[in-house]
Amino acid sequence: MINYLEKTGRTEDEAIAAALGELGKERDDVSVEILERAKSGFLGIGASPARIRVSWESPDMPAETAPVPEEPKAQPEAAAAAPVAEKEAAAEPFAPVPEEPAEYTAVRSFLSGLLEKMGVEAEIVITERDDGGLLVDLAGPGMGAVIGRRGETLDAIQHLTNYAVNRGNDKRLRVSVDAENYRAKREESLVKLAEKMAEKAIKYKRSMALEPMNSYERHVIHTALQNYEGVTTASTGTEPNRRVVVSYVRSEPQNGRKTQTREWA
Repeated sequence: MINYLEKTGRTEDEAIAAALGELGKERDDVSVEILERAKSGFLGIGASPARIRVSWESPDMPAETAPVPEEPKAQPEAAAAAPVAEKEAAAEPFAPVPEEPAEYTAVRSFLSGLLEKMGVEAEIVITERDDGGLLVDLAGPGMGAVIGRRGETLDAIQHLTNYAVNRGNDKRLRVSVDAENYRAKREESLVKLAEKMAEKAIKYKRSMALEPMNSYERHVIHTALQNYEGVTTASTGTEPNRRVVVSYVRSEPQNGRKTQTREWA
């Protein structure tokens, strides 16, 4: 009797391994037919998994069976238990791995294809954010190329990932991509820079212009100084040269109360 089982995977090998794991069989025990080969798409967009079918032959039951000699009851029970125990022991290492959510798979598939095109090997760890989005952390030896100058390449990867995952979907999923905890480290350095510029603005009573930054980095500067007494912040210029200006604000008494007056250098 011929039996069949179909499986999918990111690659043909993964699909075959999943089928063998479920059946508890070796590669030589089955025949494999490739139904659909895996497609990586362009930069991971349009990727599709591999689909395979394995077939194997189960032995036919004999038409007649020889008489079984009478034996003590304990022996047949032990004999029957042994194959069951062996079968359970053999099946245990091939326990199926729980499948991850579809949105995790979509993100992982796109990033795998993109990083492969970049020639970068990285471990992809996906976790859920408190706001319902996903946080992707990349780790590996080639993270310098992934991060790029001041995180510009990392920002581009994040933008492409969000576009690919949300294309054609009514509900938008926000995906944040980080590498070696770069964003937290960068945010910490930006906060220190903002406070340093605020101190200079107050000391010299003049406006201090920072280097051009992307929208996320400008937001960090504004947030860091929003309650900083004696200064105010504003963005000026056009992309990609838009920057934050930290300006000195003088406090003056008015009707028993203090107001803040901005002094521009």
